Amino acid sequence: MADMPTPRLTAEEFYRRLIAWFDEYGRHDLPWQSPRSAYRVWVSEIMLQQTQVTTVIPYFERFMARFPTLESLALAPQDEVLHLWTGLGYYARARNLHKAAQLALAEHSGELPTTSVEALTALPGIGRSTAGAIIAQSTGQRAAILDGNVKRSLTRLHAIPGWPGKPEVERKLWMLAEYYTPSTRLADFTQAMMDFGATLCKRSKPDCKVCPFNDVCLAYTQGEPQRYPESKPKKALPTRSTIMLLLQDSQGRVWLEQRPPSGLWGGLWSLPQFEKHSELNDWLEAHAVSPKRQPTMPSFHHTFSHFRLEITPQPVSCDRLSGVRESGVWYDVENPRELGLAAPVKALLSQLTPFTLNLTPGRV
Repeated sequence: MADMPTPRLTAEEFYRRLIAWFDEYGRHDLPWQSPRSAYRVWVSEIMLQQTQVTTVIPYFERFMARFPTLESLALAPQDEVLHLWTGLGYYARARNLHKAAQLALAEHSGELPTTSVEALTALPGIGRSTAGAIIAQSTGQRAAILDGNVKRSLTRLHAIPGWPGKPEVERKLWMLAEYYTPSTRLADFTQAMMDFGATLCKRSKPDCKVCPFNDVCLAYTQGEPQRYPESKPKKALPTRSTIMLLLQDSQGRVWLEQRPPSGLWGGLWSLPQFEKHSELNDWLEAHAVSPKRQPTMPSFHHTFSHFRLEITPQPVSCDRLSGVRESGVWYDVENPRELGLAAPVKALLSQLTPFTLNLTPGRV
């Protein structure tokens, strides 16, 4: 079991300094702060995972306008949830949000179980830090958080070596987070911890000279705050290839198919994909009436966390389709349906006009 590093300050002094900084420089007008319900905090925390606040705000406001309550989210079709998530990426977050809302409706009378971290983490997509943030901000109960911003700040303050994703390093950081978490002003303290890392103790160019902890920060004393935290050991991303069939009918509509519920772009709508042109040709021969192939569009890459996908769009026109599986739809680019679209597909569709194909897809 990892031992907790020696705290640089008493918990009381850490709290005093951080809250004084937050009261003057923190963010007090974020849309999920008023009203600060468990549901609104939860949605914001899921959206904020790996996404910046400025990006999240308009998505959050649209999401709340459509799904103002947990029940309205639980009862919505998944397609509509994914449609409102389109552009935020990491779509498993949206699928888990939807599943968790359905479970909360069925098992917790339509409320999030904020009685404990353990109860919340039993729901899909809610980890220990997210559960702590929900509880602390919506109920004022004592619960620690350890998101990326907090990890960075605590790692620098104590000059903790190693990548924070390593279990032994993360255990040390959780001990510190628990130690410094107070019993008062929990909502403000939690927001302060996130704001401090996001706006002052930033990943690059931390503003150390005005930091309220610069007299006790070991990384600053060493003169190399950006050395911490250590980066995850890099591995070369493998590249995979796919051919996307950009099939239009005589009305200029595009054929889309829904991806399986889990896996790559789970539940989203995408263009039919093939590993080889021979497979695409077989599909066209079996289903397309009077297909007319156009020149292949330039390939481009879409990067995921664990691999890069090389996408080659293949435009084809046809009169109609026959014998296709029920999971497909003709998508009208002029009057689009509210569907959750895979990011590269959305980029390609945005460049189409009826009966016309732009052969330069651009980067996604």
